[in-house]
Amino acid sequence: MRLMPIPASQPGQNPARVPEGGAAVAPASVLPAWDLADLYSGPDSEQIETDFEGAAAAARAFESAHAGKLAAMSGDALAAAIAEYERIEEVLGRLMSYAQLLFAGDSNNPRLGQFYQTASERVTAISSNLLFFTLELNRIDEAVLDEKFADPALARYRPWLSDLRVFRPHQLSDQLEKLLHEKEVTGRSAWSRLFDETIAGLRVPLEGEELTVSAALNKLSDRDRPTREAAARAIGDVFGKHNRLFALITNTLAKDKEIADTWRQYPRPTSYRNRANMVEDEVVDALVTAVRADYPRLSHRYYALKARWLGLPKLQHWDRNAPLPEDDDVLIGFPQARDRVLSSYRAFSPELAEIGARFFDRPWIDAEPRPGKSGGAFAHPTIPSAHPYILMNYHGRARDVMTLAHELGHGVHQVLAGGQGYLMAGTPLTLAETASVFGEMLTFRAMLDSETNPTRRRIMLAGKVEDILNTVVRQVAFYQFETLVHDERRGGEILPERLGEIWLQVQSESLGPAIEFTPEYSAFWSYVPHFIHTPFYVYAYAFGDCLVNALYSVFQTGHPGFERKYLDMLRAGGSKRHKELLAPFGLDASDPGFWKRGLDVVSDFIDELEGAS
Repeated sequence: MRLMPIPASQPGQNPARVPEGGAAVAPASVLPAWDLADLYSGPDSEQIETDFEGAAAAARAFESAHAGKLAAMSGDALAAAIAEYERIEEVLGRLMSYAQLLFAGDSNNPRLGQFYQTASERVTAISSNLLFFTLELNRIDEAVLDEKFADPALARYRPWLSDLRVFRPHQLSDQLEKLLHEKEVTGRSAWSRLFDETIAGLRVPLEGEELTVSAALNKLSDRDRPTREAAARAIGDVFGKHNRLFALITNTLAKDKEIADTWRQYPRPTSYRNRANMVEDEVVDALVTAVRADYPRLSHRYYALKARWLGLPKLQHWDRNAPLPEDDDVLIGFPQARDRVLSSYRAFSPELAEIGARFFDRPWIDAEPRPGKSGGAFAHPTIPSAHPYILMNYHGRARDVMTLAHELGHGVHQVLAGGQGYLMAGTPLTLAETASVFGEMLTFRAMLDSETNPTRRRIMLAGKVEDILNTVVRQVAFYQFETLVHDERRGGEILPERLGEIWLQVQSESLGPAIEFTPEYSAFWSYVPHFIHTPFYVYAYAFGDCLVNALYSVFQTGHPGFERKYLDMLRAGGSKRHKELLAPFGLDASDPGFWKRGLDVVSDFIDELEGAS
């Protein structure tokens, strides 16, 4: 099944944004909380046990009825088998979605941690009876399968089967696949849970308070520079004290991945992720090369500009997300944020806004920061027969408005793609960011265009540049960090100090000479959950941002039928790959000029900022 990582990383298929920035928390009384009753009424619900038992019986019957018989089936019979497989998977998806969301809401609660682990183990055991199905499908000869596609019922599943067969060369024997599948709950999943619970339980002592990691990271964009410095040093100290544990988790999971990659004959550590994203290694290489080559005209140039604005010879790492001197840092209430986002969506597409409004009109959003809750933000797709849920930690800053616009984009995308069914609704990570980043851009442009005050406009533009740098430059640097770590791990265990050295190396390269790093920053690698839950996930952020920048530039030219084509792209879910989806807009991600077009948008913003200085 699509067993989703625990929410501290990215439940479902979408990224959890882990910002280093925030402000005073918006009043809790105006912040919405989600109601998960559309999945189950509670963790003690009788329906949960009914669904577990029903899915287990159905999975056993499915294996008994179909194992060893797929190649001989007619196209119609095979389509019926896939439909039954999808039905069982969706039941398991409902169970796991509920367990993940409960755990995301309060990972400090041991009962919810126990419920999550128990659900994971039971779902894994049940899905062991289904594992034969995809393995056996991949053993069907290509010519035989092509004949079966003549049946329209099976042709509907062609995209899913095509994506499945990408992994055909890397498939192991059925017994090995089953062993690896069943050991997941005591292997990678268990280490991931240890990471999440450790992060959730950490407290950062700062100015007489004991802050969660999320709250402490928010202090890195405080207006007061001594507060930012104190927060940075305190965070570094806390993570430094736990460095051996985080290094052990990282080393263990990197070795675990190396073993699996070797058995499956993946050419390099990133290869599995690229195949899962349905994107060629060469396309990812082109993206990373383009971004790294543009570090000087993007991040290096911007942070030198910011140092001058702040009156500093150089920025310290705790100044990177500092507000500009003229920034009045006015708190934005959640209702106001809602109106800004929905009005921006509505100006582009009334249908987009109507779907987005459902998340606010119904209890589908959890926005209150609280101890034990997952940091950052995500949109969890759950299952097509239910609806997505959004988690965020709303602090009332302009960046939080952008985060709301971002996650709402994910949610709307998931609703539109739901028509594809459970197996084909989910998009590869490289495309999962399309609607979220586009929604952000719509909101930002609307807010920028309505701003007549030059100072406020400059602040908004600088904020957008910083967000894009965090999404593009910083995530490519994260990707470089992972690449270096996984490559070096193949030669033996990496000491915590060496992990810190690699981290400082990629940070210096990406952020440039205008930023200095103090020793405690060497521990900051350890708070990034993506390294633990979804190795090499992070480049999808840069892929999505550059893709949307290129897409938005097409929209600005008045491309005919853009709204219709855009909504069709979202409705396609995972049924099409990036080449098919971008073709109607005249874009091609394999063209080197494609990435330059996206990066030029950021450079143009910085040009405007330099001109206004």
